[in-house]
Amino acid sequence: MGKRVAIIGAGVSGLASIRCCLEEGLEPTCFERSSDVGGLWKFSDHAEEGRASIYQSVFTNSSKEMMCFPDFPYPDDYPNYMHHSKLQEYIQTFAQKKNLLRYIKFETLVSSIKKCPSFIVTGQWDIVIEKDGNQESIIFDAVMICSGHHVYPNLPTNSFPGLENFQGNYFHSRDYKGPDAFKGKRVLVIGLGNSGSDIAVELSRLAAQVMISTRSGSWVMSRVWDDGYPWDMVYVTRFASFLRNVFPPLISDWLYVKKMNTWFKHENYGLMPLNGPLRKEPVFNDELPSRILCGALSIKPSVKLFTETSAMFEDGTMFEAIDSIIFATGYNYAYPFLDDSIIKSRNNEITLFKGIFPPHMEKPTLAVIGLVQSLGAAIPTADLQARWAAKVFADSCILPTMKEMMDDIDEKMGKKLKWFGQSQTLQTDYITYMDELGSFIGAKPNIPWLMLTDPQLALEVYFGPCSPYQFRLMGPGKWDGARNAILTQWDRTVKPTRSRVVSETQRQHPFFNLFKMLSFSVLLLAILLVFY
Repeated sequence: MGKRVAIIGAGVSGLASIRCCLEEGLEPTCFERSSDVGGLWKFSDHAEEGRASIYQSVFTNSSKEMMCFPDFPYPDDYPNYMHHSKLQEYIQTFAQKKNLLRYIKFETLVSSIKKCPSFIVTGQWDIVIEKDGNQESIIFDAVMICSGHHVYPNLPTNSFPGLENFQGNYFHSRDYKGPDAFKGKRVLVIGLGNSGSDIAVELSRLAAQVMISTRSGSWVMSRVWDDGYPWDMVYVTRFASFLRNVFPPLISDWLYVKKMNTWFKHENYGLMPLNGPLRKEPVFNDELPSRILCGALSIKPSVKLFTETSAMFEDGTMFEAIDSIIFATGYNYAYPFLDDSIIKSRNNEITLFKGIFPPHMEKPTLAVIGLVQSLGAAIPTADLQARWAAKVFADSCILPTMKEMMDDIDEKMGKKLKWFGQSQTLQTDYITYMDELGSFIGAKPNIPWLMLTDPQLALEVYFGPCSPYQFRLMGPGKWDGARNAILTQWDRTVKPTRSRVVSETQRQHPFFNLFKMLSFSVLLLAILLVFY
């Protein structure tokens, strides 16, 4: 075996990292503080210190064909959107089938990661672990941090005047597990993200009254899109991404807002974002508009002041006799085992090349996997990040100079502010990002070559969903089953829903979407010519 690599966390990013290290001839050791793989998706009926926490009713927001490991499709009969228990089952199966469990040290806490005194020469790290009350120091050649970013809750109590006088109970959504304790209660949920919306909708069936307070609003999307297909199978395509990037900002923004308002008019529900064209991550919730329409919950602006029993909102309205406040206010990035200056090397901001490598390191022997967020799924993103990182550790890929990396970070920061607005998250465009990473390791699909050698596959790759299989189609790490997986992905999509077959399966055809998009583009061009 080659260099020794420490991997922190055995969630999807950690498992991807173990497998990718093995592919590059490296020697991985994964440290996991719990007793099982899965990370975020390993459900517990109580929040555990240092671990991500989810509630009992969580389902995925990405569909199964778009969120698998690229060479490990879900079984045909799995639902498109999975309960957390189903996804955990898949993750455990992946770890077993790929023989990864032997590389994981469970119930082991990483308490410290520091550069060795000889780091400038060796790039090595001194890692202190704890197990059964005993500490041990181990030297590793490289480190992959895969501990996630849904661990340390952001509870901004200082931002809410009067909260200290509130006589009811309040807590972060991390500690929410189910609705039973809130039957007949009056509940205020602070925050309009996916967790806040899920929790509010679930509570609205048992609680006496539920309100959501939002500072800036949000687009709300259904998981079910055109012709009943999963949203990401229709929206996350190379051709759609090309159109979004090639149109002038005025047209692109107008199209985006129009698409987001297709399901329902957000302003009529109090949900309209303050800055509609920003591509912030939307809320995925199929029931939220319906619950608002039925009067089961309502949307309010920011809280101006809390009293002993009520909340006054910015518009002057009140919510009286509140029993509980749930803060669905996100999480802070924190790696308590690592010096903050390594990840946040400038102005206390996370400064990572491509969201992975600290640019100021003398040796590129530390990588953060799974921190970048986009409208794409986490599993294929982590897999591609880990493949690149493992190649860098194995000296198969070389990073640019520090100046080139910093220039790239600055450029991406400017684009991020333009597209996503001010936020702490490392947000990016999914397909653009995946293609960047793919090009570094020779795994980016070559569309012109495919068009010459395999036109059927080329059309599906470009006009169909940008599914994970595309990044194991060619180059290093190629999977022989990728072509067939791409050409049969629609069949697996409809398999679990066609439980009562009434006709031949009508498969989504890329040319139909192409025709629709081109027709609309021609119409827009005609309008521009008329007015200009």
